[in-house]
Amino acid sequence: MMSPSYYRVSTTLAGLRIGVHASDLHGSLTGYLCAGGRAGADDWLDRLELSPADAQAARDDTLVALRAAALAQFNHDPAQVEPLLPDAGAALALRADALVEWCRGFLGGFGLVGSTLHASLSDDANEILADFGAIATSRLEIEGGAGDEQAYADVLEFVRVAVARLHRETGESRQAAARLLH
Repeated sequence: MMSPSYYRVSTTLAGLRIGVHASDLHGSLTGYLCAGGRAGADDWLDRLELSPADAQAARDDTLVALRAAALAQFNHDPAQVEPLLPDAGAALALRADALVEWCRGFLGGFGLVGSTLHASLSDDANEILADFGAIATSRLEIEGGAGDEQAYADVLEFVRVAVARLHRETGESRQAAARLLH
C-alpha cells in the first residue's frame, strides 16, 4: 500500500488542527509500530499521545491511508520502510528538516512502548537509537554542493536500514518474552 504524499498529510493535519508535522507524525507511528506498539483504527492517534480536537480525525481518509501504509511496511518487509518526506524535487533543506522531524517522531513513538523493551535491547540497537537522537537534535547543514545531496541520501539510507534492524530485534525480544510467559 502506498502512503499518501507528504503534502497531502501536511494539508490534512493543518485542516484537522493536529499540531504535528507530517514527517513527525509518520515517524512517531513508525517508531511505535517498530517497537511493537498496537495502533488500532480508532485509537492510534491517542496511543501516540495526540489529542485532535476532532474525535473523528483518526477516520480521516488521508490518515487512514497513512496508518494502513505504515502497518503494511512492517507486515511485508521492514527493510522497505520509507520515511514520509517531501518529494525529491523539493529543496534539499526542506527534505533534510523533514528527516530530522521524522527521526524525532520515531524516537518519541518508539519510547511510548515502554522501558521494559529498552532494557532488553542490544548495544547495537541502543547505538542506533543514539544515532537517531543525534540526527533528531541536529540541524543538517546544507552548503549547496553535490556532496550535500549524497550526505542526505546516506543519512536516509542509514535510517531505512536502522529501522529494519530495530524492528527485527524488537520482534525477537517480544518472541523471547512470549516464550517465557508460556
